[in-house]
Amino acid sequence: MRQTDQIGRLGTTPPVPGRPTIFRWAAVLSALLFLFLTWQIAVGGALRRADERLGDVIGAGRLPKRAAELLADLGNITVALPVLAAVLGYAAWRARRDGVPRWWKPPVTAALTMAAVPLLVVPIKETVDRTGPAVMGPGTGFYPSGHATTAAVAYGACLLLLLPYVRGAYARRELVIGYTVLNAAVGLGLVRRGYHWPLDVVGGWCLSVVLLYVMCAVWAGRAPRG
Repeated sequence: MRQTDQIGRLGTTPPVPGRPTIFRWAAVLSALLFLFLTWQIAVGGALRRADERLGDVIGAGRLPKRAAELLADLGNITVALPVLAAVLGYAAWRARRDGVPRWWKPPVTAALTMAAVPLLVVPIKETVDRTGPAVMGPGTGFYPSGHATTAAVAYGACLLLLLPYVRGAYARRELVIGYTVLNAAVGLGLVRRGYHWPLDVVGGWCLSVVLLYVMCAVWAGRAPRG
C-alpha cells in the first residue's frame, strides 16, 4: 500500500470524513439547552427547584462516598490534563510520522480548547452565582461544573484525536461508549459527594459539546463531518 493511502486511512485529520454527522445538530441543541438551563438556574425557576430535589436524592444514595470521590476526581485537572497531554504527544508524533499535512494543527487546537474551558466557565459561574449543596457551605459559583466540563473536553479531545487511528467499527464504538460512561461516572461522583447539583453537571456537558464541535471545525477548516 502506498504511503499516501496509509495517510488517508490512518492519518486523516479528525473527525474522519464521511457521511454527514449529527455532531453539528448536537452542538446547536447543546447550546440552546445550555442557554435554557442557565436562564432557569439564574431566575430560580421550577427546573432549578426540581434539580435541587433530585440532587438531594442522589446525594443520599447508596454509592459509597469513597467511590464517589474517586469518580469525581477524574474531572480534576491534575488527572485529566496529564492524560490529554499524553494523547496530544502521541497524536502529534503519529501524524508527523505519517506525513500528514499540518500535523501540528489538531494537537495545538485541542490544547487551546482545553485552555478555553476556565476562560468560559469562570465568568459564567460568577454571573449565575448559584449556591451549591448544603455540604459545600454558603459559597456560590457552582454552575456550570468546572470538573464536568474539564473531563468532557479533555477526554473528548483525546477521543477525537485517537479515533482516526483505531481500526474497526466495533473498537471505535467501544471507545465512544467508554467516553460516555466515564463522563457519566464523573457526573455521578460530583453529585453524590455534594460538590454540584445535577444541572451543574449537565450544563458543563452542554458547554463541552459546543467546544468540541468548534475544535473539530478548526481542525477541518469547515463544519466537521464524519
